[in-house]
Amino acid sequence: MQGQRLYNHYQRFEPSHGWVPLRLRELWEYRELFYFLTWRDIKVRYKQTLLGSAWSIIQPFMTMVVFSIFLGHLSKIPSDGIPYPIFTYAALVPWTVLAKSLGRSSNSLIDNSHLIKKVYFPRMIIPITSILANVIDFILAFIVLLFMMLYFQIAPTQNVIWLPFLFLLALVTSAGVVFWLSALNVRYRDVAYTTQFLTQLWLFATPIAYPSSVIPEDWRACYAINPMVGVVEGFRWALLKTDTAPGPMIFVSALVAVLLLLTGAFYFRSVEKTFADVV
Repeated sequence: MQGQRLYNHYQRFEPSHGWVPLRLRELWEYRELFYFLTWRDIKVRYKQTLLGSAWSIIQPFMTMVVFSIFLGHLSKIPSDGIPYPIFTYAALVPWTVLAKSLGRSSNSLIDNSHLIKKVYFPRMIIPITSILANVIDFILAFIVLLFMMLYFQIAPTQNVIWLPFLFLLALVTSAGVVFWLSALNVRYRDVAYTTQFLTQLWLFATPIAYPSSVIPEDWRACYAINPMVGVVEGFRWALLKTDTAPGPMIFVSALVAVLLLLTGAFYFRSVEKTFADVV
């Protein structure tokens, strides 16, 4: 009788075949693991550092200084009538979420190989928690942005209500790309080495150091295939009253971001069964 009860509670995991559902409900069942892994990533990130979480402010701020000196002051890049320092910093705040997600999450499965080999849990949790850990960095950098707006005497408009959606769009874009890169990196380790190059290329393909108004209007919808275009221009439009409203660009960027998320998630789930053997 006791053996029968043990058998009834026994759960067997078998590798999936063919099309694999996302099983989002399973992610909810492991919600406590989200909290512990996210908090662990935050603590490990700044452990034994002299400046600690200040690095989340220093990195975008120093990038803004470099852009302001060489591009804003020397090259006279236009900034839609907005002071160039805050013009670039407002774009770097959401951009940093993507850049840090690519840098840290693409190798997240390799870094957590000891967990993958020992216990079962939805592997998708690992790259997601690496992205969520960047939310703290975003909040700190955004606070600096508010002080800069106060210094330049720029008041946000009623369009600020779109900021949560724009931030969510940045997270969706990050998650979609990270699902692809982290899953591919398990089998092809050189993916991690190309991530830095991809991030740098993506930086200059996004209107951070320049406005999207320099792009011919007929080409802006195609330009918005880069999902960060809608995010960056949306942040400026909502906070700084720029004349370049996202318009159709935000819809194209959102569509591409959702497509990246869905394809990345399904690909991740389809190859998840091989992680413990290859990692």
